[in-house]
Amino acid sequence: MDESLSGSEISKLDYVMSRIGKQHIDVPDKVKVSLKDKIFSAQGPLGKEDVQVHDLVDVDLGDNKKILLKRKKEDKKSKSTHGLMRMLVYNAVHGVSKGFEKNLEISGVGYRAEVKGKVLNLTLGFSHVVNFPIAEGIKIAVADQNKIKVMGSNKELVGRVASQIRAFRPPEPYKGKGIKYEGEHIIKKVGKTATGGK
Repeated sequence: MDESLSGSEISKLDYVMSRIGKQHIDVPDKVKVSLKDKIFSAQGPLGKEDVQVHDLVDVDLGDNKKILLKRKKEDKKSKSTHGLMRMLVYNAVHGVSKGFEKNLEISGVGYRAEVKGKVLNLTLGFSHVVNFPIAEGIKIAVADQNKIKVMGSNKELVGRVASQIRAFRPPEPYKGKGIKYEGEHIIKKVGKTATGGK
């Protein structure tokens, strides 16, 4: 938890996480869930995801159609852990059924992307092409050479891969050239203008 948060902000966050934790999770017909030795597993059309269940929380699979997480205590740590575990279990179920995606956009003359096999090739104004190996569990699609879609069943992995791609050429603040997230607003700086002497 962020130590810079005030006491009231932490209390509000604990309350929100507690509310989240109480919400049940619907399991789609095409997803199978199981629980063994505190490991929750979800398997579906897009893969398999496992979640290590915290000791402060119990997972009730019911009839495998609705999942309910229950906390064992009512202290602050249990409440926040309850909400966090619910989010992780939900992400696993959602990930194997519908998946997650991050979209990136490339701006710049001559800048482009192309997928060849399991490698994303990026031309970003360097003297060489950047070859980015596509991680296991990740799919990347490129449209119009400047739109990159990162897809996968693991939300954290999808976000990390998109961040790694963006880091090769973050958008610069003058013309906005580089790689940015779809919808990301770049605050541009005004370039210096040359002034001649009299």
